[in-house]
Amino acid sequence: MAEIVPVTSEALEAQIRDLLPSQRGFSEDLQASNVITPIIDLTAVAEGTNVPEFLQRAWDFSTTQYQIENTTTTVINNTGFWQVDLIFNSATAPLGYTGSVNLTDGLSTKPIWKVETANSSANNPVVVAEGSFVVFVRAGDSVTATTNLADAIINLWTRQIADVNGVLVSPQGFTPQ
Repeated sequence: MAEIVPVTSEALEAQIRDLLPSQRGFSEDLQASNVITPIIDLTAVAEGTNVPEFLQRAWDFSTTQYQIENTTTTVINNTGFWQVDLIFNSATAPLGYTGSVNLTDGLSTKPIWKVETANSSANNPVVVAEGSFVVFVRAGDSVTATTNLADAIINLWTRQIADVNGVLVSPQGFTPQ
């Protein structure tokens, strides 16, 4: 049998007044029931976060492209979650080619993607390597990409997919319905 019991809690009443301003001024006590009441949560739809993840990560006009040859380039220095795709290729030569993507906080460096070719006396074949990952960048962190020779090239693309708090960043110009 259903039982309804009054609940006296200033903290709960204050929260309801904050969440439901139209309820201010009503002096009804809160009540609890031992009846199971189904709740339909429409929050994701109302916020527009019900977009499938693969659509939310789409490349758009905010995508940044880099080409790194025989240098180190900072590719991300803003906080948040970033989608990164890259292609590394090296020429045929008897040299040891290296390409890497690193996360640094200014004091230490963590490699998050790396490829190396053999360093031999014979011509090495052309090396092509691909990478795709998501990286989290805190305040003070940055992501760099490096190659050690002019014939070692990284083509790299980045796009922010969520802010530092995990709030999704939709593709530029996209408004969910």
